[in-house]
Amino acid sequence: MILQISSGMGPVECRAAVGGIFRALQKEFPDIEMITGVKGEVEGAYSSIIFTSEQDLSALEGTMQWVCKSGYRPGHKRKNWFVDVSIIEEPDEVDEKITEDKIRIEKFHSGGPGGQHVNKTESGVRIIHLPTGITVSSTKERSQFMNKQDALKKLSAVLKQTNVDSKDKQKNSAWSKHAQIVRGNPVRIYEGESFKFNFVKEEEENEDL
Repeated sequence: MILQISSGMGPVECRAAVGGIFRALQKEFPDIEMITGVKGEVEGAYSSIIFTSEQDLSALEGTMQWVCKSGYRPGHKRKNWFVDVSIIEEPDEVDEKITEDKIRIEKFHSGGPGGQHVNKTESGVRIIHLPTGITVSSTKERSQFMNKQDALKKLSAVLKQTNVDSKDKQKNSAWSKHAQIVRGNPVRIYEGESFKFNFVKEEEENEDL
C-alpha cells in the first residue's frame, strides 16, 4: 500500500507536522518506508511524504491534527495544525514509459517470521528509478517475478503522483487535491512537540484557534 502525507496549503507548522507524524507512524508500523519526500524549510519538515507499507493502513486516510503552539512564531494563538493522508492507488498495469534503461533492479532475501523460503531465496526486489532516484521495493510475494511486477506498479503510481504534484504547483493551484483539508473529525491527533499519539473519539469536537 502506498500513502501520501501532505501539508497542502498549510504554513511551516503543517510541514513540521508532516515530518513529525511520519516519524511517529514509523515507530508504530516498523515496516513503513519513505519512498520520496519534499523537504520543508526547517529541519525535519516536509510538505509531502510518499511512503509504503505491506500492511493495510487504509484507516490512516483522512485528516490528521497536530496540537501544538508554534515554535516558529512565539505568541501566535493558533495551536491546531492539519495535514492530509491519502492512499495512492496502484495501477493495474506497469507504465510503459518505465523502460529497462531507466531502472536498476536489486534482489535481496525477503525477511519475515517463519518459513524457510524467505531465508533461502532472493525473492525480494528493489527497483531504483535512475532519473529521479526514487526507490521502491516489494517482498509480499514468494515469487521474485511477482515482487518485481508489484514493485514496478508501485513505481508507476509514485511517478504519476509526483508528476501530478509538480504540475499542480506549476499551475499555482498549490496541490488543489490536498489544499482543501477537511479540519473536522480528524482520524488521529498528535499533541505537543513529542507528537504524542491519541485516537480521536467521534463525539469530541476540535477547536481551531
